[in-house]
Amino acid sequence: MAKKQRKFVDDGWAIWTDGDDICTIYLQDWLNPKGNSYIDLAIRIRNVKVSTRMRIYIPYELSRDDIEDVSLLFNDTKILQAVFGSACIVDYKKNNFTSEIAHIGKTVDIVHISTLDYQLSELSNGTLMDVDLTPIQPFIDNDEAYFIWRMPHKSLDRLFKSRVGAGSLMSRFRDLITSPMLSEKNGYSVRINEPRLLPEEITRVGSFHRQKIKKAVITITVSENYDINDEGCYRIRHIEEELYGKYIPPKYKTDDVISYQWHQNRESNMQGQFNFYYNITKNSISAGSMTVYMILLMLLAVMGEILGDFAKTWLGLK
Repeated sequence: MAKKQRKFVDDGWAIWTDGDDICTIYLQDWLNPKGNSYIDLAIRIRNVKVSTRMRIYIPYELSRDDIEDVSLLFNDTKILQAVFGSACIVDYKKNNFTSEIAHIGKTVDIVHISTLDYQLSELSNGTLMDVDLTPIQPFIDNDEAYFIWRMPHKSLDRLFKSRVGAGSLMSRFRDLITSPMLSEKNGYSVRINEPRLLPEEITRVGSFHRQKIKKAVITITVSENYDINDEGCYRIRHIEEELYGKYIPPKYKTDDVISYQWHQNRESNMQGQFNFYYNITKNSISAGSMTVYMILLMLLAVMGEILGDFAKTWLGLK
């Protein structure tokens, strides 16, 4: 079996806020090996009423047009139930900045990122997102608030991008002949607030080292045509298309799609370093190899018929 497309991406993200807060980070990867992968980033801040600033380092280039405020879809209670895993009551667009949801016996604010004044700046092959939270303080009614949005996951798209023109023509033809089965293996690591992977401009910021991220959860959504290394996770459920409705990213195929979840908690490490790794493999029959085999069979059949006719003529059997 040919081992092709062995690729690995090791991404470092940074998330920190100021104030007396304890944050939980949620990342949901919508993996699309054919391109157009997305990631939903959600940040839950406790004691949000005293938070004035939130900053996020995204390890690839990003523009304002890339950011989709998916919280604006939360007027659909089916979507809310799918995202939060329980039935919710929503006071949609309670004010200019927030909605309010009640679920699992508590009430929280949902801050609509599209209403906030935030800045994006290029930083060491990535993007720094700086969000000013002071304008929303008069509109926050609860001790907890969620900030959630979706953006293209460009590093995953680069990971899954097929290698074009690798090797010589003869070596590619040899692979087609000798390796009808293909094995694709892709590895991806998500590291949150790990200084060695972050730009110096971030690691030297004092507030970054004082941030109080308590917990990080990552959800991987991938087709069952792919095998995922699930040693460090557990299955959540198949994608509930009826619940997700319009929440599913555009061009994302949900046939046989399942979600996995990693959960790492650092009760004693308030600096909040988290590392999640997964690899995905897919074994398939090479369409190119099958085409070559069919052409060779046809050529052999034609050559056999020609040789048969020649032998009959030479032996005088015709």
